[in-house]
Amino acid sequence: MCSFHSSLLGLLVVLLANVSSAEDSAYYGYGKTATLNEISGWNIDVRPDGQGLPPGDGSVEDGEYLYEDKCAQCHGSFGEGNNQFPALAGGEGTLTDQRPHRTVGSYWPYTSTLWDYINRAMPYAQPESLSDTEVYAITAYVLFLNDLVDDDFVLSFENFSTIDLPNKSNFVPDSRPDTFNVRCMRGCKEPDSIQVVTSVERQPALVGNEQPTQLSAQLSAQLSVPAGEDIYRQACGLCHDNGVTGAPRPRDASDWRGRVGQGMPVLVRHAIEGFQGESGVMLPKGGFSYLSDQEVAAAVHYMVGENL
Repeated sequence: MCSFHSSLLGLLVVLLANVSSAEDSAYYGYGKTATLNEISGWNIDVRPDGQGLPPGDGSVEDGEYLYEDKCAQCHGSFGEGNNQFPALAGGEGTLTDQRPHRTVGSYWPYTSTLWDYINRAMPYAQPESLSDTEVYAITAYVLFLNDLVDDDFVLSFENFSTIDLPNKSNFVPDSRPDTFNVRCMRGCKEPDSIQVVTSVERQPALVGNEQPTQLSAQLSAQLSVPAGEDIYRQACGLCHDNGVTGAPRPRDASDWRGRVGQGMPVLVRHAIEGFQGESGVMLPKGGFSYLSDQEVAAAVHYMVGENL
């Protein structure tokens, strides 16, 4: 009997192994195996020890010119930040303050984070447009703005891992155990009833014995398109308030004179689909893909109306 059971168990193991092997090699009739070149186009992350860095170098001197041309309009000539765009320098000794000033020099743990972010996401309107040499140079200059390197410093593949940021030691592994939410089993919301909204109208204060309406009933009704000014302040003002990448400023007639002459349908289409002009770049929906076409159109009407 024991021998029979052993034989049966062995047969089941072989069958299960064959099924697993068949599933691993299954072909579902679409797609193709990614080539090494295709994978390398996405494999651009850089680790704290420098793994993933391309060969190359860049100097603080070259980085200063590049920074002024491509970065200073948003981040300030000295890394102090500009309106809604973050500061890159300063803030040393403020992390224990009630309102800490987090910058590359005061808060960030690794130089690799700086190089990687510049490489994949900057400049704001033209991400991944910089060469490796330019990324090295701008990274070196931001380090210089934080007094971490001298003005004659050249950042390179060889010395990259020797640059330690001051706050590195304050980043430690989280020893708390992972936790998981319990799945809702009864009285749960229907997924189709959940709506993502970009703004919610304020509700009037309750008077006397009035009872608040059910939130689910409020959200189930079709929400009106938020006012153009609301959308502008949530999304568009990030660039248009400062004229970043040639974005026309509201209430600046000289910026809008030629654009208004094209007609409102053209302006709305450019804002929704994106546009490359002579003096700037407009990303599709300004990079805020969650906005509806109606919301973008409302923001355009608001901006044009401010100049009439």
